[in-house]
Amino acid sequence: MVIRIAAVGDVHLDEDVLGRFRPALEELPGSVDALLLAGDLTRHGTEAEARCVAREFGGLGVPVIAVLGNHDHHCDQVPQVIGTLEEAGITVLEGAGVVLDCPGGRLGVAGVKGFGGGFAGRSASDFGEPEMKAFVRTTTESADRLGEALRSLDCDVLVALTHYSPVPDTLAGEPLEIYPFLGCYQLGQAVDSAPTALALHGHAHHGSERGTTPGGVRVRNVAHPVIKQAYSVFHLGDHLDQGEVSEVTAGGIQQPWS
Repeated sequence: MVIRIAAVGDVHLDEDVLGRFRPALEELPGSVDALLLAGDLTRHGTEAEARCVAREFGGLGVPVIAVLGNHDHHCDQVPQVIGTLEEAGITVLEGAGVVLDCPGGRLGVAGVKGFGGGFAGRSASDFGEPEMKAFVRTTTESADRLGEALRSLDCDVLVALTHYSPVPDTLAGEPLEIYPFLGCYQLGQAVDSAPTALALHGHAHHGSERGTTPGGVRVRNVAHPVIKQAYSVFHLGDHLDQGEVSEVTAGGIQQPWS
């Protein structure tokens, strides 16, 4: 049996782009079991922009699960943004998880926005000024919440959903100097702490699509500027064998995993 998920991030919706994704989204019922949104759903994190997201991604006939991104926090209206999305039936995760009963089995999704910090050999440390220690503690606390949520889910197929990247692989194409602001190794450790089948993230508009955690979990950057389509589709089996996991473009052309 196969579980099918669609995913996209960094849609940055406002009134001027409302309706751009909807025609493709309306093809999802019957084609996928869930749609995952990897953060930066708005431009500036206003309640008005969240209403645009609700109109675009609400009422699709498939479950929609989201995490917020840094843009969604900018105007300090996070409670209003979350409330607006949830009123439209969109589940917003932050250090939590959800299990969906799908025809192909139970899909577990654990999500967190995540934070920066960098990767092995080029990362911030919990040392020095209070400001630096606070930065790194935000990173580690976010990753800890993701790991706890992943390990708590009883499901057949487990997916990690973040905005910030858990690996440097999918940042290739971005300036090296900003890697510490695009993701952190602690998220990768959280992903590897559970039997995760797939990790999805956004944030890196100029990054690359494919990567792998140190533990071998496949990572995909689904930021809209990277995938250049309304969403990518992933077929996940109940085992992690290469032949039982595949990617499908929004147009339905199947691609092998690498």
